[in-house]
Parts: sequence; C-alpha cells; structure tokens
Amino acid sequence: MIILKQTLSFKSQSLKARLMVSALAMIVVMLPIIGLTLSNAFTEQLQSALKNELKAYSYSIFAVAEVEDKELFMPEQLLENQFNVIQSGLYAKAVSFANNDDERRRKAPMLWRSHSLIGVSTPNILPTPTIGHSEFSEVLIEGEFHMVYSISVSFGEQEQSFPLTLHIFKNQKEFLAISSNFKQQLWTWLILLLIVFVVVQLIWLQWTLKPLNTLTNELENIEQGNQNSLQNQYPIELEQVTTQLNTLLNTEQNQRKRYRNALSDLAHSLKTPLAIIQSQKSLTDETSEQVTAISQMVEHQLKKAQSAGESAWHLGISIESVANKLENTLSKIYRDKALDISTDVQEKAIFKGDEADLMEILGNLLDNACKAAKSRVELTVSYNPHCLRFSIADDGKGVDDSKKDAILQRGTRADTYEKGHGIGLAIVRDLVASYNGEINIQRSSTLGGALFILTFDII
Repeated sequence: MIILKQTLSFKSQSLKARLMVSALAMIVVMLPIIGLTLSNAFTEQLQSALKNELKAYSYSIFAVAEVEDKELFMPEQLLENQFNVIQSGLYAKAVSFANNDDERRRKAPMLWRSHSLIGVSTPNILPTPTIGHSEFSEVLIEGEFHMVYSISVSFGEQEQSFPLTLHIFKNQKEFLAISSNFKQQLWTWLILLLIVFVVVQLIWLQWTLKPLNTLTNELENIEQGNQNSLQNQYPIELEQVTTQLNTLLNTEQNQRKRYRNALSDLAHSLKTPLAIIQSQKSLTDETSEQVTAISQMVEHQLKKAQSAGESAWHLGISIESVANKLENTLSKIYRDKALDISTDVQEKAIFKGDEADLMEILGNLLDNACKAAKSRVELTVSYNPHCLRFSIADDGKGVDDSKKDAILQRGTRADTYEKGHGIGLAIVRDLVASYNGEINIQRSSTLGGALFILTFDII
C-alpha cells in the first residue's frame, strides 16, 4: 500500500512527468521536422515557379527572333516590359554558341541584349549547354544573386545553321524576400502551435491522470485513518487494483478482530485458574508473588494487544502527544532528582506503527536516560517523507564503547543504571527491529552523556 502510494506520488517516478516529457520530446522533434519540410517544400515550389517563368521568357524571345544571312534580328520592344526597362532586374542576352571549352573560357561574342541590361555588367563566363539543352545556375550581378536560365538552339539546318545561346537573368531579391517572409511566419506559427500543444497536453494529462490523483488522496486518507476503504469509482484499468486493495484492507481488519477476540478469550481462560491458585492458603510468599506477576503480565499483554487492535496498521501515531505524556509522567516519577526533561518534536511527525509499541520504545529509553542523567534529558524527533529519527540524550556518565553492544542483549545492565533487570533495552531492540529500524549508541556532543539514535526508513 505505502509503496504503491509513494510510486504514485514520488516526483522522480511520476507518470505525469513521464508522459509530459515524452509528449514534449515528440513535439520538440516533430515540429522542427515539419517546419523544415514545409520550408524546403515552399522554397522548391518557388524555385520551380521561377524556372518555369524564365523558360516562358525564353520562349517569348525565340518567338520574335529572326535570323537572316546568319544575323540575329530582334524587335526594339519585347512583349515583357521588364526587358525594356533599364536595370529592371530581368535581363536577357544572346551570344554565339561556343563549340569547345577554349571558346567557353573566352568571352563569347554578343549577338543581342535587352534594353534592361544597359549599364549592367554580367559575368564573362556563363553556362553553355549543348544544342537543344538548357541549364539553370546562379550568378552574382551588381552584388545581388540572380537566377540564370541558359539554353542553346540553332536556327536553320546544316550549312545554314546559326547556333546561339540565350541567357535569361532574374534578380532573386523578390524570391528571397518571399522565402524569408514565409519562413518567419511559419516558425512564428509553429512556436504558437507548440505553446498551444503544451497547454492542451497539460489539460489532457490533468484529466487523464485525475483517477490516479484521486487514488493517491484516498490512500492518504486511509493511512491517516479517515476512511477504511477505497470508495470512488475508477477506470477499468485501475478497477482490479482498487478491488484487490479493498480486499486486502477488509482481510486485515478481520484478522485484527479475530486476533483481539482470541487474546481476550485467552486472558479470560487464564484469569480463572490464576484466581484459584492465588486463593490457595498453602502458597508460599515467593510463589504468590510469582503468580501475581504472571497475572499482571497477562493483563499487560492483553491491554497491549487490544491497543494494537484498535489502531490499523496504516494509521500514523502522533509522536508529539506520546512524547508529552511520557514527559509529564517521568517528571513526576523523578521529581526528587529535579530533572529538566525537554522534548522537541517536529510538527506533524508521525510513527507508522502501534501506539503501545511507541510508548514502550520511548518509555524505556527515556526512563533509562532519567536514571542516568544528572540534571537534563532531551528528546528530539525529526521527520521527513523518507526517514523518522529519534534522539534521546542525557548528561550522565554515558555508555562505554565496550558495552554498547552488550547492553542491547537481554539480561545485561549498564553500570550507569542502579536499578533494572537489563531487559528494557532488549525489548527496545526487538521492537525497533520489528519496524526495520536501527539503533545507534553514541556520546552526546552537547550534554556529554549517552545518545541513543533510532532511525526508521519510511517507504
């Protein structure tokens, strides 16, 4: 039960955190991929449209071009007005076709150029595709990038053929501006989409994991003794778990009830024989004393079992109230010594066990401390979600290192204590061990006497 609750609530193993991290990872990975894909697709579409535009310009120029006596004649004005406006960003020129690499390296003779090319210097070496083929490239003109469409054709046939290469230049400034604006808007919307996804994801996770939060709250209420079973309706995935938990709780309650009844029956069965034995006049004083001790032990163990039965295994015991009771009791018992008994219990510190066991543990240790102390005894309790720690210190002689292990054995008593049978610390050891705790005996750095430290891990 406690392990399940801690698993549900412990942050480092939170299902909500895992789902959120995985969802964010998917968003962070997928959105950039989508953004890059859309950006590249849009850029490719723009380039494709630009190439088709340049091809269309070349067809319109060839449509009005005439060749006579191996001379090229072009009209004064072209249909596309940008060719007629000086430095418009759209240029065209026709040059003689280069037959070999040497001719291509030299500046090919210009046959014609558009009016827009006046005052514009173009690179000397440009692509020269073979006759009937075309090629796209990019050149730098006047410090700006231009797309170039080069196509080689031949007017006429055989001896009358007139080969030439036409170059169409288009400034990419508008193309780059459109592409940049699209990318800016795309990433802006993707970032907004990321924020929306995160908000939606948080709301979705809150709604999806609401049954687990409800289960955690119910487990806390059961642990604090506010309810005896899980009462809410849960999804099908959790139904089997909650049903089994309720079965476990019901079984545990029935077992405690049977245990309490069996002990009560046993006590009543022993009371009558003990009463008969005590009524015998022939008993010696020693025998009568032992019978009385047995009767008292039966009563004590019965009360202890009943006390344990009244509190569930999951119920947390308030340490502060137990410590206050012990402080008041011991102050009266050791009134002659005028001891200063102080308790410092962290707020909301609880002991996950039976109150009778806690009373016996602290009672034995504080009683021993009062016996050994000269004037002062201190009880300090610190608590966090993972550990419960008790510190009992006195200003007595302390415990010798050679006797630290021995005094925890049944029947061994430290010289510090003038009274006792040497079983108190052994009982404490057994009880602490039953709760998977640890006992550490040291010397108090503040009071100078013995320091008993009890540590219980909270799982």
